[in-house]
Amino acid sequence: MEWMNRMNERVARWADRPHAERVLAGLSFAESSFFPVPPDVLLAPMTLAHPDRGWRYATLVTIASVLGGLFGYLIGFYGLELVEPLIQQWGWQPSYEHARELFTEYGLWIVFLAGFSPIPYKLFTISAGALTMSLPLFMVASIIGRGARFFLVAAFVIWGGEKFLQMERGWMTRMGWIAVLLAAIYFFLRS
Repeated sequence: MEWMNRMNERVARWADRPHAERVLAGLSFAESSFFPVPPDVLLAPMTLAHPDRGWRYATLVTIASVLGGLFGYLIGFYGLELVEPLIQQWGWQPSYEHARELFTEYGLWIVFLAGFSPIPYKLFTISAGALTMSLPLFMVASIIGRGARFFLVAAFVIWGGEKFLQMERGWMTRMGWIAVLLAAIYFFLRS
């Protein structure tokens, strides 16, 4: 994962550039559908440099991320037509149908968790489209999950400053995995 750390560092250098907000919005959009670097890498240093703009940055990232998620949804929705014949040909139709049922039943929660947690959100945006999850529910889950994550990052950086920025990535990852674990326990106990 050394390449990922190097890429994160390169992205973080954009925080002090004149067009940083545009880069932040573009990164957030791209990360939701195909790019591997999370916008937190840029959101946190930008918020630290300009705490008075932290809420604005969090709003910008949330909007761009949800729009990127919609783009991922459309990739899944329209791209499935290309691979569906292969699913049938290779005998994966029963597994595909089972996944579709799970997404129908738990899709809202799955998308919310993916939006908030370290699970790659883009996988679920594309899957939601491929499995034809309700678009309004997808959007609601995305807005809440992504908004919670980015506003939490901004809040911690505004209130914790440089000290928080040093520990942000580890804590946000832990909080995300704890949310996933709690959801898994809930669904297990509910079954």
